[in-house]
Amino acid sequence: MENKTTKGTRGMVELALMSAIIIVMAMTPLGYLKTPFLSITLLTIPVAVGAIILGPKGGAFLGGIFGATSFAQALSGAGMTAILLQTNPLGVAFLCFVPRILEGFLCGLIAKLMRKTRFKKAAFYIAGISCPVLNTILFMGTVVALFYQTEYIQTLVTSLGAKNPLGFIIALVGIQGVIEAVVCGIISGTVSLTLAKALKR
Repeated sequence: MENKTTKGTRGMVELALMSAIIIVMAMTPLGYLKTPFLSITLLTIPVAVGAIILGPKGGAFLGGIFGATSFAQALSGAGMTAILLQTNPLGVAFLCFVPRILEGFLCGLIAKLMRKTRFKKAAFYIAGISCPVLNTILFMGTVVALFYQTEYIQTLVTSLGAKNPLGFIIALVGIQGVIEAVVCGIISGTVSLTLAKALKR
């Protein structure tokens, strides 16, 4: 039986490994499928796996790493956040970090609570799907809350023919959000379930 020191060290190693995976994916084509306005991100996969295996705190930390890579992309001039950065840098920092930290924490919490029920196997997939869904809801909700009245977003609203903020989110994210949730959810659930069995969690 492992002691607290050994358990803590193992947890730190696992957290470092998952963080490295997020950074590598963010710096290569493995992390994003590009679209004209948004990127379908696959980075929710390691965040979800880490949150399920390591719990809410681990999920929050990994969400923060995800957020850091998003902010780095904004600074490098890539995507929507780079354009919004010119309008409100602090708002973009909030947009990149807070929704991602919350998604990791909530994903881990969902997994923790679900695994206490009789639906232990389903818990991995429910939590896995929750991560990309939360990512979309929290990220786009923050975009609307902080940037909806900006010239850039209003131009998108007009071009998409959206009548209100909800219509804008649906029109912009649309089918790609559903694809992201399904793909990332299935992969996250399968990987985390396999790891949990291997690690006897």
